[in-house]
Amino acid sequence: MRPATAAELRRSIPILERMTGVGSGMIAGAGGASSATLEAIAACESGGDPSAVGGGGLYRGKYQFTYETWQSVGGRGDPAAAPRTEQTWRAWKLLKSHGSGHWPACG
Repeated sequence: MRPATAAELRRSIPILERMTGVGSGMIAGAGGASSATLEAIAACESGGDPSAVGGGGLYRGKYQFTYETWQSVGGRGDPAAAPRTEQTWRAWKLLKSHGSGHWPACG
């Protein structure tokens, strides 16, 4: 089995949006995780900028993931280079499984 190409991942985003509800604002998960919660976190962390880099390069993307945290929710590569919808989907997974503790100032 080979890893998916970037083009294949981009084509899968609409499918992931339908499966998770990310694109339609319908995210709901354990602990009341919602699109409004994620958008508030993103606004606080990065001003909603999916390419944001903070903390001297340590925190990356719309939700300011570390590489370690990004990988823990299945991300590969640089979080700040990932599509906005993938960042939101992975942030939802993190929020659902670990609560808002990953974002101590904004969660």
